[in-house]
Amino acid sequence: MGLPKLARELEETARQTAEMVDGITASLLTLGDTTIDCNTARSTAIRQIVVALQMQDRIEQRCRNMAEAARKLAELQEHTDKAASEDVWSTLTLDELRDDALSGIAARTNSGEVEFF
Repeated sequence: MGLPKLARELEETARQTAEMVDGITASLLTLGDTTIDCNTARSTAIRQIVVALQMQDRIEQRCRNMAEAARKLAELQEHTDKAASEDVWSTLTLDELRDDALSGIAARTNSGEVEFF
C-alpha cells in the first residue's frame, strides 16, 4: 500500500544516487588516466558528468514527489482504503513513481542520447 511503496521508492532513489556518484567517480578517474589522450579524456569526462547531472535532476524530482506523497499519506485517515492510497501516487509527475511496472526502469534502459532537461 502507501508506505511500503514509499519505502521501495526511497530504496530506488538511494540506488540511483549511488549510481550518480559512480558516474562522477568514473569521470574523475578518466581525467586522471594518463594513458588516455587529454582531449579524449576531457570529452569522455564531460559526457559522464552530463549524465550524472541528468541523474541528479531526476533524483531531485523523485525526492520532491515522494515528500509530497508522504505529506498526503500523513493526511489520510488511519482506515483509508487502498484506492485512496493509490490516488496519492497517481498525482505524481514521474511515471516511474506512478506505475509500479516502471519503478527503477532507468537502471535497465539506456537511451544512448545525452540531453539536458
